[in-house]
Amino acid sequence: MGERENIAKKVAWISVWINIILTIGKMVIGWIGHSDSVFADGIHSAADVFASIIVLLVIRIANKPADKEHPYGHGKAEVIVSGIVGILLLLVSIYVVVEGILGLFHPITTPNILAMWVAIASYAIKEYLYRYSLRVAKSHNSKAIEAIALDHKADIVASIAAAIGVALSILGDKFDITFLMYGDKVASIFVAYLIFKIAKEMLGEAFDILLERNIDPETLDEYIGLISSFTEVKRIDRIRAREHGHYILMDLRISIDHQKTIKEGHDLSKEIKLTLMDKYDNIQEVLIHLNPYFPE
Repeated sequence: MGERENIAKKVAWISVWINIILTIGKMVIGWIGHSDSVFADGIHSAADVFASIIVLLVIRIANKPADKEHPYGHGKAEVIVSGIVGILLLLVSIYVVVEGILGLFHPITTPNILAMWVAIASYAIKEYLYRYSLRVAKSHNSKAIEAIALDHKADIVASIAAAIGVALSILGDKFDITFLMYGDKVASIFVAYLIFKIAKEMLGEAFDILLERNIDPETLDEYIGLISSFTEVKRIDRIRAREHGHYILMDLRISIDHQKTIKEGHDLSKEIKLTLMDKYDNIQEVLIHLNPYFPE
């Protein structure tokens, strides 16, 4: 847990400092360079800063072991963070799209080419951060770090869109093509859509976990296959597994021969539990209920 917490903090701090630099750069250049899309991308980076700070505050809580008040652990703290980040991005997307639409009805000012280069630089930085954060999130099964990675993913496409929008506006002004001059405004609306899409995905996953939705059928089938490999298991009566942040809790009802002793049933349950937890390191608890099986 200590290593997992330290790595999560490292990823979050890297995200904080780089996003602070990108926020200042994109908002300043977007403002003085008359680029709504780059400025909107800067607002998104500011939201990333806030998101990373929230993650830093909650990482220690999420990694605390189970206690008397929280017998299932504190893993859902990460899910709550993911939901908060999702809500934040949703609000940002609404603001950006409103500003973009209103900008279509105002006199067009051609963006400075510097805004395009800032957007391209942002893309390169975010591409690296996304790959790095996602790799760490998967290796440590962290919803909080995954939320940061998805934030970077949204910035990648947003920065590309901003760069294209600025380029189209500059070309439109140079060759006197009116509709191309609106490229930057349209790009800012597209950036808003991308931010909204990521927010929707994050909120959907957070709600599924908080409402204790069963894990995906493919993974559940893998569990069933492993449990069924025990010859003593005559029937799987019920199986449920739910994500609790970065780990999984499982409830299992199986039928075994009615002549088995309590000790034999206990030993079998322990063996099944340890086998599941050994093969799937994200399973933290397996609660097994035994039913008597009577041959027909």
